[in-house]
Amino acid sequence: MEDTLTQCRAAKSAGLPPLVFTLAFTSGFSIMAVELLGGRILAPYFGSSIYVWGSIITVFMVALSLGYLIGGRLSLHEPGLGRYGSFYLLSALALLPIVLAGDGMMEQVFIALADPRYGSLVAASALFLLPTVILGMIAPYSVRLLVRHQQHSGQVAGFLYFVSTLGSALGTLATSFYLVLWFEVNAIIWTLIALLACCGLLAISLRKWL
Repeated sequence: MEDTLTQCRAAKSAGLPPLVFTLAFTSGFSIMAVELLGGRILAPYFGSSIYVWGSIITVFMVALSLGYLIGGRLSLHEPGLGRYGSFYLLSALALLPIVLAGDGMMEQVFIALADPRYGSLVAASALFLLPTVILGMIAPYSVRLLVRHQQHSGQVAGFLYFVSTLGSALGTLATSFYLVLWFEVNAIIWTLIALLACCGLLAISLRKWL
């Protein structure tokens, strides 16, 4: 009986890393895809100058730093796949305003702040801060899910960030080289929303098995 339980735990333990690495890769891909699309989304109102890109990069860096901080704190309290999956679902929901109300929000910001420096900073914050904070929470939480022994924590964190950053690189290339040429911006955002929602549902559905 004890051998059977041990085998079940070993099987569950073996299935978790591929799932977490796959989902972390997807989050890295999504972050960079949304960041690159941000330039296209803000361009009709604020142009595509260095001010606009400076605003977008600043918002994403601040949002990711907040996400790392919050995700690390949340990982201290009973980490599990259920909460992990909820991060993906929440990030999908947080992307919805970009396609549903993005134009209206940017129009209001443009009327109030025509200066492309401050206007683009406020617009980028309104559209991208929340979803990027949530996506940033995934990396530290992934590390906590994977670490089983303290002596391997550095190796696990290193490989996790390798996979996540590889996803970011692929998201950058795929979006800038192909996706923006083949599809409308809103169609790409809808696809990312569906992808993140599927990741969340997958993690939640497997929480009792892994």
